[in-house]
Parts: sequence; C-alpha cells; structure tokens
Amino acid sequence: MINYSEFKQTIENSNVAPWHDFFVKAVDQRLQTYTHGELQQWRELLEALPDIPVESVNLKDSVTVTSNLKQSPDQIAELQNKLMLLHPWRKGPFQLFEHHIDTEWRSDWKWDRIKSQISPLKNRSILDVGCGNGYHCLRMAGEDSRFVLGIDPSQKFLSQFSVLQHYIQQANCHLLPLGIEDMPEDMGNDAFDTVFCMGVLYHRKSPINLIYQLKNLLVKGGELVLETLVIDGDENAVLLPPGRYAQMRNVWFLPSVKALELWLQKCGFKNVKTVDINQTTTDEQRATDWMTFHSLSNYLDPLDKNKTVEGHPAPKRATLIATK
Repeated sequence: MINYSEFKQTIENSNVAPWHDFFVKAVDQRLQTYTHGELQQWRELLEALPDIPVESVNLKDSVTVTSNLKQSPDQIAELQNKLMLLHPWRKGPFQLFEHHIDTEWRSDWKWDRIKSQISPLKNRSILDVGCGNGYHCLRMAGEDSRFVLGIDPSQKFLSQFSVLQHYIQQANCHLLPLGIEDMPEDMGNDAFDTVFCMGVLYHRKSPINLIYQLKNLLVKGGELVLETLVIDGDENAVLLPPGRYAQMRNVWFLPSVKALELWLQKCGFKNVKTVDINQTTTDEQRATDWMTFHSLSNYLDPLDKNKTVEGHPAPKRATLIATK
C-alpha cells in the first residue's frame, strides 16, 4: 500500500530528503498497531481493482480521472462495489471514471475559498497534517508543488488514498499513516515550505503545543495554513465544551478568531492573517450515498440551526495563514 521506492525517489527532490529513513521506520512501527485482518482485506481489494486504462487526470480544478474505454454495466458495478467496501467516504468529492464519489464533505468548497489566499504552492514541499484520505493533498499536487506529504493515522483513509492513487499515479504525492506525534520534534532547515493543518486543532488537549509542533516542521519563512472551529468574541473568548460538541466527544478548545491570532503571535509567528471565516452549512457537510451515517443536520438544534444539539454555537470555521 505504501511504495517506499517511489516515496524515496520523490522525497529526494524535496527539502525533507534527509528524513526518508525516519519516516519509513515510523510507518513500520505504526503498521504494527493496525488491525491486520482489515489491512489484509484492503490489500486484497487493491490487488483486485479492475484494470481500467486512464486517459486523463485533472487535479487542478477537481480530482477527476477519465478513461477512453467505455465500461460495461458489469464493470461499473464491480468497481462501485469495491469502492463501497471503504465506506464511509468523508472528504472529496472524486470523479473516478463513471463514479461520482459524493463524499460527506464538499472539501472542494474549502479549497476554493483558501487557494487564492495562500502563497503559491508551485515548487514547494508541503505537509498536510490530519489529511484524511488525501483529497487536499491531491489538490495541492495539482498546483505544481514539488512534494506533498499527507499524514493521518487512519488505516481506512490510507486505503482510500491507495485506491485513488492506483489510477491517478501522482508520483510526488504521498500519504503516510502517521500522527503529528510521530513527526520529528524539530526538522531545522530540512523542513517543509508550507504546512497545512485543517480540522485538527480543536481535537488537541494542548493547542499551544500543537502550534509549536507545526512551527518546528516549517523552514524559516515557511507558511502555516491553519483551519479550525472558532467562536465569536474578543481575544479572551475560548469555548471549552463540558461534554460533547456537535456530538463529538474529543473537542477541546474553540477560540475566537482574535484569540487564535494572538496564540499564533505568542508562539512566534509573523504576518498572522485570517483569510476566511465560514459557518458550515448542511450543503457543505451532509449524509450521502457514500457516507450514510449521521452528519451535520443531526448535530444541530432542529429549532435553531445556529446552535448545536448541546446548545453551543453552531460550527464556524476560520482559516489563518502565518509565517515562521
């Protein structure tokens, strides 16, 4: 599922080349913790994917793979069944031949909101922390970046990415099943030009520690792109939900935008700027045929969509950029 030879070849053209052996060892250690029955099942799924010739791949405007060979209804159903073995599909969407994978999140909307606000990714080495199934990694690769590494410890996300890469074959884009805690403590000059961290901060018991960890993964002058849940208020406003937040158990700190800007400044970042604030709607996050579990509409107060079922402010997300 992870092609180390290809990974080594592409990482050698990036800032982080000296860390190749570190990453391989960290991944091998992580794989030892996986449920090997499921991992074996997904390996067999990859080996059994239908051989469909690829005509074109578009990562610039979407994640779309086309073929000049028309598939029979049986072939279409075969691939559909295999893709559904990896349900739920949360981040996307993807167009894989005749299959429109309508994921829970319209992650393309988020990308469209921020891509013109960040520094151009051309020729940059990029890290995406908590990347899910790698949707945004593929879009980053579509911006002519030199090297894209996504990290997320979920074996299902790794499997989804591997299925997509089976057809996309984007050589400079990789997903490793690692968490931020598995990364080097300080990469020094051998670090990333841009680090994305989207939808992670509110899951951490110590957001300040996470901000320092992200900073230590950047080259001097590198850019952090940080997206997280926020609330309204001044620089002292922070919500610490006493129980669940929108039915999520592992939500800790939801700062105001001004508080988050101050946190980044206190951690030594410069040029801190909020580039997007957006209240999540049930058009952007919802249940679909590809993610049939509960979604945002189930987590909001049915009488007031500006509140969660627990009475907290409804999910609002802000994206900030900052320079090391």
